[in-house]
Amino acid sequence: MPVIRFVREGRDVECYPGENLREVALREGIEIYGLKGKLGNCGGCGQCITCFVDVDGADPLALTPCTAVEEQKLRRRPTSWRLACQALVQGSLVVLTRPQVGLQDREGILARALETPLPPGPLAWPEPEPQADLEPEEGEGGSTTSDEAGDG
Repeated sequence: MPVIRFVREGRDVECYPGENLREVALREGIEIYGLKGKLGNCGGCGQCITCFVDVDGADPLALTPCTAVEEQKLRRRPTSWRLACQALVQGSLVVLTRPQVGLQDREGILARALETPLPPGPLAWPEPEPQADLEPEEGEGGSTTSDEAGDG
């Protein structure tokens, strides 16, 4: 199962392959928005560009390729920045949330985060539990209306 190492927060979070990076962060209580994003964001449509993350040093296959929205919206930003709402997690990676906000000893913190190995990913989604037969047994709770019975 892929692991996302959120550097600023000092947390490793597991997720399933193909999960949206923004949704994983929000589910886990990771703060991905700065002040502007807290006051108003687009809800994950890629229009407000407030969910910046920096994935410098990540395996290129750890996230899905940049979308056309990202290429347009991030054209004046560093190439390692992504929009969390547009990226699907494919493998383990290190993420710096809110890269536009200063972080004391950023390079050292990132280097240490990248030093510690991450578990490999992706593996697979869990197999669904077999569901019990939901159809009622003959003579059990199955009432018919006069239309269904052919009376009419």
